[in-house]
Amino acid sequence: MLKKDNPNLEIDNLDIDILKQLMQDATKPYTEIAKDLIVSGGTIHVRMKKLQEMGIIKGSHLIIDPQKAGYDICAFLGIYLEKGIQYKDAVAQLSKIKEVVELHYTTGAYSMFAKIICRDTNHLRHVLNEEIQAVNGIQRTETLISLEESIKRQIELG
Repeated sequence: MLKKDNPNLEIDNLDIDILKQLMQDATKPYTEIAKDLIVSGGTIHVRMKKLQEMGIIKGSHLIIDPQKAGYDICAFLGIYLEKGIQYKDAVAQLSKIKEVVELHYTTGAYSMFAKIICRDTNHLRHVLNEEIQAVNGIQRTETLISLEESIKRQIELG
């Protein structure tokens, strides 16, 4: 059993089985999950509420294919800050750039590492030169363009 922030709340094998099913298909009805796991639908509702209160489930999202939506460039950006103290301000500014879809505070060579999605190389150039380089505190960046996404998954539970 895994304990989270509240010691009175634990997750057990049933919780993990529920999460596994929803991670495969977040649109699967609770009644189908209940049938598969041989429990009541009410049990699934109660367990889901508990998992949300524990912060294990942070919501659900519709996943689109950026390429099919006209966004052909996926790039990763190593960002060097002038000073580490500028991190929070840089995050606030970068969060306003819609093409930045992920941002991580990292150890190693970069202060931050970002994933950006753009329509094409001209759009990428504009985002890099006109928007990201304009962020206060960013000293310089290094860009890596993804040629293919080979694996994308969540952590496997259990």
